[in-house]
Amino acid sequence: MLYLSQLLGAPVLDQHNVRVGKIIDILAQASQVGQDNPAYPTALLVEVEDDQQRRVPITDVIRSEGAWHLRYPGERLAQLQSDLLSEDEFRLAQEVLDKQIIDLEHKKMVRVNDLCFSDTWQILGVDKSSLSLVRRLAPSWLANAINQPTSSTLVPWTEVELVQAGYYEDEGKQKVPTAPLTTPTPRTLSGHLSELHPADIANIVHQVSVEQGARLLERLDNELAADTMEEIATERQVQILENLSDERATAILHEMGPDEVADLLGQLPEERQQELLHQLNPEDSEEVQDLLEYESDTAGGLMTTDYIVLNQTHAAQDALMAIRAEIIDNDVRIAYVYCVEDENADECRPLGVVSIWDLLVAQTGQTLQEIMETNLITVLPDADPRTVAETLAKYNLLAVPVVNENGILEGVITVDDVLDVLLPDGRRRRPNRMY
Repeated sequence: MLYLSQLLGAPVLDQHNVRVGKIIDILAQASQVGQDNPAYPTALLVEVEDDQQRRVPITDVIRSEGAWHLRYPGERLAQLQSDLLSEDEFRLAQEVLDKQIIDLEHKKMVRVNDLCFSDTWQILGVDKSSLSLVRRLAPSWLANAINQPTSSTLVPWTEVELVQAGYYEDEGKQKVPTAPLTTPTPRTLSGHLSELHPADIANIVHQVSVEQGARLLERLDNELAADTMEEIATERQVQILENLSDERATAILHEMGPDEVADLLGQLPEERQQELLHQLNPEDSEEVQDLLEYESDTAGGLMTTDYIVLNQTHAAQDALMAIRAEIIDNDVRIAYVYCVEDENADECRPLGVVSIWDLLVAQTGQTLQEIMETNLITVLPDADPRTVAETLAKYNLLAVPVVNENGILEGVITVDDVLDVLLPDGRRRRPNRMY
């Protein structure tokens, strides 16, 4: 087994055992990270005389008697490329060693204390053990006997996701993006990070810097990025939003629920808030502005305008088709349908409620009026979160409608939003709004 820490600084000899340089880094392909197929380095980065660097293909060296030998005379090094990386390549020592990577299997960040290769140069994975640091300080004759990686200390290369370093400040104190680990053009995530649950991705975003979190979200599609943003603490949402382009931020906001967008924009200064509202489509913007009028610690501040109202005269079969269309077109996921006189009216007074489960078992020709529950449980917009939670618990509801003093439906509060408010302070996602 080979270790990156032991390869760094190792001498490179020519065919006559004359030292011609030393290994200072190893190049690999980003597209092979987190993939199921075996991954191999593409080249060694060798420092020769006058601090010049040469790119030496892995196939050009052979290990013999504990040293690395070129397969050709040392003079040919001058003909090799200098420190050139292709768009898909990155440097393992400079950009991975002693940095943090994402352990996809355990859904968390881990520090890279070393990288392991097989004797055939296959990249086996990341050694995260503390004893690997001791091995790096031990003499070469002892190093291989120390802390051989096990399944508990080795993160397989197939379960790794790389993270960009983020930003550094130049001499003018301006934030400048570091060179990305991968090609700068947008692409899907390597490996299987995009297959994780949004809550797990959000947890990872909380473990990295704001800039790194923004870079991770940029590499997700809009829908998954929005779902992930909804799982991130609102303070961190604001910070990440400010590190995204306006175009990307608007695309993500468009995919988020209106209540989530209102909570997020409510943390921004008025000027920035209005900028983003104007970039949303008029319908979304109006919904969010309506929600921003409520205090965050009230039922009005908790509710969402993503709900479904249908005429009470609809047949069960037609109602299911309408719900299916709402899910497909607007991603509205609801537990109940609220029955009204005129579903197209600007203001609707709910007459009853039908659960999705009741609809599924209803006869196709039954009308909503026949199966709806008319004893409708509601809360007022100024109700406090605890009252809302007690109402949901008392009546065993998954959601409760918010109606004004005139009985007009304003929105719906789902049980997950109430639980979010009732969590201990350290785990809440909804702080008080700035406005």
